[in-house]
Amino acid sequence: MVKSTAFKNGGIIPKKYTCSGENISPPLSWSSVPDGTMSLALICDDPDAPGGTFVHWVIFNIPPDVQELEGGIETGTEELEDGTIQGTNDFGEIGYGGPCPPSGTHRYYFKLYALDTQLDLDSESGKPELISAMKGHILAKGQLKGKYKNQ
Repeated sequence: MVKSTAFKNGGIIPKKYTCSGENISPPLSWSSVPDGTMSLALICDDPDAPGGTFVHWVIFNIPPDVQELEGGIETGTEELEDGTIQGTNDFGEIGYGGPCPPSGTHRYYFKLYALDTQLDLDSESGKPELISAMKGHILAKGQLKGKYKNQ
């Protein structure tokens, strides 16, 4: 189960976490990581983008004993102190890029994966590389959905 103190599942993502605000990552937490988990990975994407699914955040090799990502993880930081790696989003940046829909209300999915391995990827890796590396290694997954509309 993935949740945030900033918004409820299916709720509106506060402006602070979007391109209209501070554009910082929201706080996320989770529970029930299965036995045998060697790392966690998270993808945040928007399936409502005009050109197809747009990736806002790729972060992986999160240690299995970590149960939250604090809000405000800096964009451009390739590796966090605990070894977690931020990959490249569809803005072409390393780390989080907040919701910034051109029109209408879009949905944003924060998908967390429990994996039975550490991934041999670096910060230049995006969602396609992460999905490929996770194949056959997913023990469990959960997600949190948020919505946002530029005002």
